Amino acid sequence: MNLLYVFGLILAVRLASVFVVKTYYVPDEYWQSLEVAHKLTFGYGYLTWEWVQGIRSYVYPLLIAGLYKVLALLHLDSVQLLVLLPRILQATLTAYSDYRFFVWTGKRKWALFLILVPWFWFYTGSRTLANTLEASLTTIALSYFPWYGEGTAYLWPAAFCCFLRPTAAVIWLPLSIYHLRKSRLSPVELILKRFLAIGLLVAGLGIAIDTYLHGQLIVTPYEFLKYNIFNNIGSFYGSHPWHWYFTVGLPTVLGINTLPFIYGIMETVRKSEKYKVSKQLLITILLTLVVLSTVEHKEFRFVSPLLPLCLYVTVEALSRWSYRASSTMLWCTAFVILLGNALPAWYLSTVHQKGPIDLMPKLRDIAQEYRDEREQRANILFLMPCHSTPFYSHIHENVTMRFLTCEPNLKHQENFKDEADRFYESPNHWLNSHIPIHPRTALPTHVVLFDSLTEKIGEFLTNYKLLHSIEHAEHRQSRTGRAIQVYQRLLKGEENAFNRDQQLPSEQDVESLLSNERFN
Repeated sequence: MNLLYVFGLILAVRLASVFVVKTYYVPDEYWQSLEVAHKLTFGYGYLTWEWVQGIRSYVYPLLIAGLYKVLALLHLDSVQLLVLLPRILQATLTAYSDYRFFVWTGKRKWALFLILVPWFWFYTGSRTLANTLEASLTTIALSYFPWYGEGTAYLWPAAFCCFLRPTAAVIWLPLSIYHLRKSRLSPVELILKRFLAIGLLVAGLGIAIDTYLHGQLIVTPYEFLKYNIFNNIGSFYGSHPWHWYFTVGLPTVLGINTLPFIYGIMETVRKSEKYKVSKQLLITILLTLVVLSTVEHKEFRFVSPLLPLCLYVTVEALSRWSYRASSTMLWCTAFVILLGNALPAWYLSTVHQKGPIDLMPKLRDIAQEYRDEREQRANILFLMPCHSTPFYSHIHENVTMRFLTCEPNLKHQENFKDEADRFYESPNHWLNSHIPIHPRTALPTHVVLFDSLTEKIGEFLTNYKLLHSIEHAEHRQSRTGRAIQVYQRLLKGEENAFNRDQQLPSEQDVESLLSNERFN
């Protein structure tokens, strides 16, 4: 199979995902990469508490900042390119890692098929997440791992993985022990001249970058472990039972591929002498899941680096099965896997939680064009769960914006509640305490919220008119809703023309406005 053609096909799929995936997944896609890079390059933006405390490395945002700087020097720093090019950069890296997966697995057709179809990888492979970068680097490192010979090239991407996301060490510890056991080099020589030397070089470079940009000597992997593991800060953002990764997390990430993966597990256990690589990968997967399960805070994306390991096990088993399967059975299996991945990929990439992405161009126009009666620029208040939308990286205008923060209890205060919790506990009390209403021009010019909140703060919204209502999700929840609404403060003179006693928009009004937004 022509390798150039294979890479071109993979790259085309990954670049297509940049334009197909138009939904919101998790805040870190923007707040831990694009927002940081925007502040580095243009001098304004928002740094979350992780950057203040120094638990995040600047290595990944610095790559994006370099891209931003080139655009700025060429006077091409439009919002569209600031949003698009980092995703193209990540999609290209993902495509290369997919190509390396194909090479690693012996250039099998099942490998090409299975690396292209997983819904989760299509959904996240072009997102600017540290987890996506980690998964790509993991795949590249595995493709250079000395499964059947000697070599240490894999140590470079593996070391960068461990520096950026210290939890990646859980994957590489058992694999490094496996390398030590099978290598013809002495353990002392391998550890001192390879493992330690490359590890120190990568760590030194990372520490130098972080120390310069954080403004003080800092070892971000240590700070990461101190806050997230030793102090268990992550549990502030939610916790799951110990078995969640086994029963929900990994099966969801694999989707329908869970079925052939289970078949791969059974074949590997039954015929371990024929599946030596798969056997070692299964040991690594199991140990990683066990260790990750000890941490209370769990997310789907945390197991994304295990995806290439699981797919290798699946590829090896299906490839051997294919020799004795009929052509009809092969095509039916491939069709079921394709359909089972295509449906969730389409729905989650184009429908579910698309509101924040559709919202930002409208806020961008407001930030660029709006002037109130005093010729003041927009002042936007987000009354939403914290980090519900992208921020300055998607607006690229230095206007005033405020959102409800959700920093964890870093000072170990009793009965601690973050700002978002205090707001949702009593929205009107929070507004009366934090938002001045006299003079009226002191009010935010625009308010962004989910429709589920509208009726609760009706009195406050009498100073505003509904400007946009944007589809978001199918069902309302306690803090989110079916639509995101943008309200604009009434200008002087508009109050008399505007019916101050009008009712808040009804469901029918919102549906009508949503239809207009959809067709405009």
